[in-house]
Amino acid sequence: MNDQYVKNVVEAALLAAGRPLAMDELVGVFDERDGSNAEEVHTAIAALTADYETRGLELLEVASGYRIQIRASVAQPVSRLWQERPAKYSRALLETLALVAYRQPITRGEIEQIRGVAVNPNIIKTLLERTWIRVVGHRDVPGKPELLGTTRDFLDYFSLKKLDDLPTLAQLKELEDLRVQLNLPGADPQAIETDAAGATDALEAGSDAGTEEDEDAESAGAQASADGESAHPQGLVASGAQDDPN
Repeated sequence: MNDQYVKNVVEAALLAAGRPLAMDELVGVFDERDGSNAEEVHTAIAALTADYETRGLELLEVASGYRIQIRASVAQPVSRLWQERPAKYSRALLETLALVAYRQPITRGEIEQIRGVAVNPNIIKTLLERTWIRVVGHRDVPGKPELLGTTRDFLDYFSLKKLDDLPTLAQLKELEDLRVQLNLPGADPQAIETDAAGATDALEAGSDAGTEEDEDAESAGAQASADGESAHPQGLVASGAQDDPN
């Protein structure tokens, strides 16, 4: 089969689908009589990836397959085409999501222990409704609390192929106090402090770059936890008694 034809069909399929397409789906687009195979589709994907390197679009492999998307460097001006403002997520929600992503499987109680603040049930509800997290089991302790983990939709939304693609602690800022608790490969404090990216900042940029967070509850300075200890001013530890549901 003509290489250019295969490339054109793959490109058209990715643009028309409106979602990531797995390799078997892309191969299945071709009629058996066309004689197309996975190797030819792989070649077409590689060619398209190279074609898009200098353009406003990019072909990216995420958890669910391949998709064509707007390149991040041009996303801001392109977003002006949509009058509807993107959803705003509070820092509390993004912090909770970050902890699920890095410490999964994790219980709600463990999230509260790390952050030093009660998690508003609406935050967990929102993350479940967005299908960014799911219940993956139950901790074998009294009460059998639910264990939370991220989903394939989470990886797709934040343009990740696998959890290993999440930023490492060496790439994050304001996380030195949580470095040991997260039990992830760390970096020296100076490297963490001087790096430009933060864990929740990375998630926020992937979700709704440029929007402002509703920080009213987080900045209220209320009691940090039930034992009366004040929360640390940096990192994923909040200062409110309970999270803003948004």
